[in-house]
Amino acid sequence: MNSVFKTTARAICTVVLSLSASAVWAQAHHHAHPQGQAKPAAQRTVLPFDEKTWAHALQHGPRPAAYLFTTSYCSTCPAAFAVLHKAVQQRKDKPERHVELNAVMMDVAGQQALRHATHFKGMTQMYAFDGFEPAIRQAVDPAWPNVTPYVVLVDAKGQTQKVIGPPAPAMLKRWLSPA
Repeated sequence: MNSVFKTTARAICTVVLSLSASAVWAQAHHHAHPQGQAKPAAQRTVLPFDEKTWAHALQHGPRPAAYLFTTSYCSTCPAAFAVLHKAVQQRKDKPERHVELNAVMMDVAGQQALRHATHFKGMTQMYAFDGFEPAIRQAVDPAWPNVTPYVVLVDAKGQTQKVIGPPAPAMLKRWLSPA
């Protein structure tokens, strides 16, 4: 009985410490909106992502936008995201046009997914897919092999470009060119 109590107490302490660390991280890493107002820390959440989310994002989502599909074990995904972030920072129309940079975690959700947010500097929103991975790959691109990072760039006109790994400079230029 004593070991059950100790195990339960340790688990509770671990959860409390994890939540506290997440709250501290969220407060320290808020991102600015285009209007210059900071996002409240409470808005740093993980949104659900599925086949319907993808179809809606393509029809009604922000433009331009980038979606980096990743996994918790993808070692090259942060570098690919850094290429996107750098391209957005270096564009000439900075103040006039907000560009969404989104990460979609394919294998973890909730707080587990949020822990990976630190790897994606400049990220607008973290999404998490919880389901049968081939279904989301089919919805995003039937030709997408089971490889990450998979990047989809949606330009101002709604046209998409897809690539495994970091996009080439020519792709980035087309993505960020005015409508």
